Amino acid sequence: MLDSQLYRKLSLTAAVLGVFIVAGCSNQPGVVAGSANATQPLQLITLPEGTTITATVGQTLTSAKNRRGDSFVANIARPVKVDGKTVLPQGTEVTGRIVVLKDRELKVALDSVVVNGIHCDLATNRRRPSDKDQPKHKGEKSKGQKHKQDNSTLSARTRLTFKLSKPATIPAKA
Repeated sequence: MLDSQLYRKLSLTAAVLGVFIVAGCSNQPGVVAGSANATQPLQLITLPEGTTITATVGQTLTSAKNRRGDSFVANIARPVKVDGKTVLPQGTEVTGRIVVLKDRELKVALDSVVVNGIHCDLATNRRRPSDKDQPKHKGEKSKGQKHKQDNSTLSARTRLTFKLSKPATIPAKA
């Protein structure tokens, strides 16, 4: 009998406490729909096949330490625009992976980007370390020499330009 009375008192106390909590929370100020805090609606924009994405790799990748399928992070070095509108701003983080890994060869591709909190898949061509963007010097001519380059290391801060191999749909603020 004492247990049932104790149980009733605890239940009543819990119910009263719940009512006070709900009443206290309902008095919080809300966000007005037309206020500056309201988020802008998103629209979907398609990046066409062949769109170039230039990204700077964030860490060093080597055929000696990494494995095929390992992921890496890079940042967009030049804004990606469609019809004059920036869809992927400079500095946007993209994710890539190692797609080919042999003794003296390493190739990478971009896989995805997160835009406005939404994960978007990317499919790009494969790039190797020797494909890095290099500044053009005045008066420099191609020597026409063909020699096998060591493509086993992709250094951090290397800038590579990828091309989309199929269209990608990205959310953008209207």
